[in-house]
Amino acid sequence: MKKYEEALEEANKCLNCKNPTCMKGCPVQTNIPLFISKIKENKLEEAYNILNENNIMSYICSTVCPCEEYCMGNCIKGIKGESVKIAPLEKYVNYWARENNIKFQFNLKEDNGIKVAVIGSGPAGIACAVELKKEGYDVHIFEKEEFIGGLLTYGIPGFRLPKNITKVLDDNLKRINIKINTNVVFGKDITIKSLKKDGFKAIFVGIGNEIPAIYSLSDVHCNEIYDADYILRRYNAKETIPNLGKVVIIGAGNVAIDSARAAIRMNAESVTITYRRTLEKMPAREIELNAALKDGAKIVYNTKVLEAEIKNKKLKSLKCIKTEEVDGVLKDISGSEFNIDADTVIFAIGLKPNDKILKHEKIELDGNLAKVDENNKTNIDGVYVGGDVMLKKKTVCNAIKEGKKAAKSIIKYIH
Repeated sequence: MKKYEEALEEANKCLNCKNPTCMKGCPVQTNIPLFISKIKENKLEEAYNILNENNIMSYICSTVCPCEEYCMGNCIKGIKGESVKIAPLEKYVNYWARENNIKFQFNLKEDNGIKVAVIGSGPAGIACAVELKKEGYDVHIFEKEEFIGGLLTYGIPGFRLPKNITKVLDDNLKRINIKINTNVVFGKDITIKSLKKDGFKAIFVGIGNEIPAIYSLSDVHCNEIYDADYILRRYNAKETIPNLGKVVIIGAGNVAIDSARAAIRMNAESVTITYRRTLEKMPAREIELNAALKDGAKIVYNTKVLEAEIKNKKLKSLKCIKTEEVDGVLKDISGSEFNIDADTVIFAIGLKPNDKILKHEKIELDGNLAKVDENNKTNIDGVYVGGDVMLKKKTVCNAIKEGKKAAKSIIKYIH
């Protein structure tokens, strides 16, 4: 929606509940009834300020987060009918502000001179940095890439999230004098020990996920097997991969969908997504799945890729087997093997934290995730974490939630 009349019509559907269950479903606790009430009153700048005071990445969340599961999924009207379109209303308010050149004015306390380091500038790191700056801290962000944003810049493709959005974030952070240091590698250029030596009273680690999860398809080397992170980085850099041919995606989350749509835009001959379970179990958002189908991707359900046929170091096909779920357990169906022609394979079954860095920095792990207490504190005094490095359910909203939570814990720790 881009017209006020459309937004007003939708806003008027909100019941302004005394016990707003939509807020309970929102990881970042946006005051949904209040911002919608400002739309009803045609006070759009106030609505914009309410959204961004709580979450400087409001526009991003309204665009990429599973709002149909979170806020909209908990709207009381959705029990017997259709929920209020909260995410489109949030997106409309941010769109209106951008079109009218409205900039959010941060409410900052006086600088206290206390230095805090934020390692990683993904959603968790940005959220933590902003909350600390509001309280007057001298915040320094350290980012290993050339630009800030993490997956917002290098992961989520431009057809889903405008690429200028992280430039806006960068401008906003610099506007409030958050110091941004890029091309700085944690564990190499800086360490927990060196940062403490440099006078940082607390450290937030939000390095995210960067190690692709893959499994071997053949003992023979083949150049045409990629991971989704590589594909999406190439796409976001406006680069292409020649001769993709028939592409097969292994995985069924939003990253798999993004990879499929990126491959189509990189002139793949065809794109097939393979998933071991049924449509009903598919983790990708329905809106993203439908977009991929509209783009021309195909999906093969109840299918597990077993191995690759490689001839003369070139991928020829994939041997697959059909699967079924029996009493909640996924099983291969004996005798159901078949082949799918493939020139390129893209693994999109997830990323893992770089546990080598965490171990090197002596941060205790729970599996391959950072081990934390209820305040997001690690085993190291003054060191806190947030985002994908500690989360099992990885969404932008959840990362922001943990970044904000860590900031509050850091403030309590310092004082």
